[in-house]
Amino acid sequence: MKKPRVCVLRTDGINCDEETFYAFEKAGADCRLVHVNQIRRGSEKLASYQILVLPGGFSYGDDVHSGKILAVELTSFLKEQLEAFVDAGKLVLGICDGFQVLVRTGLLPNRNLGEIKTTLIANDSHFECRWVNLLVERSHCVFTRGMEGSQISVQVAHGEGKFYTDPATLQEIENRGQVVFRYAGADGRPTVLYPANPNGSLNAIAGICDSTGRIMGMMPHPERYVEKTQHPNWRRMPGDTVPHGLAIFNNAVKYAQQM
Repeated sequence: MKKPRVCVLRTDGINCDEETFYAFEKAGADCRLVHVNQIRRGSEKLASYQILVLPGGFSYGDDVHSGKILAVELTSFLKEQLEAFVDAGKLVLGICDGFQVLVRTGLLPNRNLGEIKTTLIANDSHFECRWVNLLVERSHCVFTRGMEGSQISVQVAHGEGKFYTDPATLQEIENRGQVVFRYAGADGRPTVLYPANPNGSLNAIAGICDSTGRIMGMMPHPERYVEKTQHPNWRRMPGDTVPHGLAIFNNAVKYAQQM
């Protein structure tokens, strides 16, 4: 079966591109590291790919707000390409800074470029870089098929990760089943309490998708746990332990192969 092509988009300040590239390659994809300037000048086209990934980091140094400048760049210069990409039923994944970009383009939650309905603001605490537990919600998200109801361990590394919106939009997201991940406490239940919830996100939201389930953004970093030895307690784990982040990339690749 032909490998789906993945565009790992990068620009100044992005620093998780190589880890994300590795995760998708491990899942069986054909990846390319593509600078946003290559697309702007036409040497690369989004249409050549089946999956677009906005990796983590600090794009343009988080100037103005995290992800803001890259979001403006995408909606100003690549709007038509993005709309065509999404309308073709292809996949978009935003991780950490990439999630911040997706909400500031308007691709999340409603695939309406230029309409900002949600945001990710400064943590209630401070910059957080550690492992957290997530509850995988039952949703229509392509990236978490077969994971629903499980609990996974992943790493966060952000200072602006608090999911925030107005009450009406929050209720719409909940009603439509667009919440994909929630921060979970020791009892496995969603929590808004620190430290299990590292940023104070409303409704413990750690990741959402659009109404089709093909566009997903999440603050934690699944690409940092695609090998067993990446977990700090890997020596105490059973030999057949499957890294918790790998399924997200496997699901994306499998979906793209079937398109």
